[in-house]
Amino acid sequence: MRKTWALLAALLATAGAVLFLTTTPASAAAIRVMPLGDSITGSPGCWRALLWNKLQSTGYTDVDFVGTLPAQGCSVPYDGDNEGHGGYLATNVANQNQLPGWLAATRPDIVMMHFGTNDVWSNIPPATILSAYTTLVNQMRASNPAMKILVAKIIPMNPSTCAECAQRAVNLNDAIPGWAATTSTQQSPITVVDQWTGFSTSTDTYDGVHPNAAGDQKISDKWYPALVNALSGVTPSPTVTPTVTPTVTPTGTGGCTAAYKNVGQWQGGFQGEVTVKNTGTAPMNGWTVRWAFANGQQISQIWNGTLSASGADVTVRNVSWNGSLAPGATATFGFLASWNGANTAPAPTCA
Repeated sequence: MRKTWALLAALLATAGAVLFLTTTPASAAAIRVMPLGDSITGSPGCWRALLWNKLQSTGYTDVDFVGTLPAQGCSVPYDGDNEGHGGYLATNVANQNQLPGWLAATRPDIVMMHFGTNDVWSNIPPATILSAYTTLVNQMRASNPAMKILVAKIIPMNPSTCAECAQRAVNLNDAIPGWAATTSTQQSPITVVDQWTGFSTSTDTYDGVHPNAAGDQKISDKWYPALVNALSGVTPSPTVTPTVTPTVTPTGTGGCTAAYKNVGQWQGGFQGEVTVKNTGTAPMNGWTVRWAFANGQQISQIWNGTLSASGADVTVRNVSWNGSLAPGATATFGFLASWNGANTAPAPTCA
């Protein structure tokens, strides 16, 4: 009899273990969050690094920042994928139908949008900017009907070349809550995040427009509670398992190219961007880009690269995290510089 009870107990224990193993839920897929905007979001947009690390330190480790653009440095490890396109206008992105491709490539569950600064600078009326917002929101919902959307009241702006921009930003921000109230839906809610209040162009920007370290901290602090609230109840989109392809050992010699882009220009200043591409058939372990400015331009700030300058001659080398490039891979660095009279585009070379 004792043997019978012992056998029964063992069988029950085994069944319980099997039941536990088969009913334990699998780990949830990460929630994909797209930071969307212009240079305030992406060039370098170091508030994203602060926000990412705060999420990690407070237990929100199942978050995946997504975008077709890579991290822009910021000197700390973080998930830097984003859609912060320096110099872009929300109205142009909407009119040129650019967002659907970015959405298809990244499939976000939440979008954080700080967009419209360049539109304000270009004196585009608030109604036109809000119409572009509506187009972008409709495209987000076409990608994901349950998209949660966080829209910022843009930070203040007071560039030295645009005395009217400060009030234009206020005019846009004043119109955003009403637009959001009429555009929000239960399935796809829009939350307005007030990035304007408490932000000072004199202490929180380095040029009246772009945030400095203090500004980055304020932006991160404003996004955090709104994003945490949006994360609750989000069902992540299904994760697609990538096809595994055999590893091929590259052969041949290396080579690289450097393509320059003027991201944005204002009186006395501009933002440049250089994309380095490995055009060879072997991996690169480092790169060096050189050019000579033709009109006395001078770089005042750089990210994602190490600068050496002597007169007109400029040399930029990779930093620790972006020097290794597989064949066909790219790395991008950006800079702010001054100009006077003429601003001829440089012709960078890569080695």
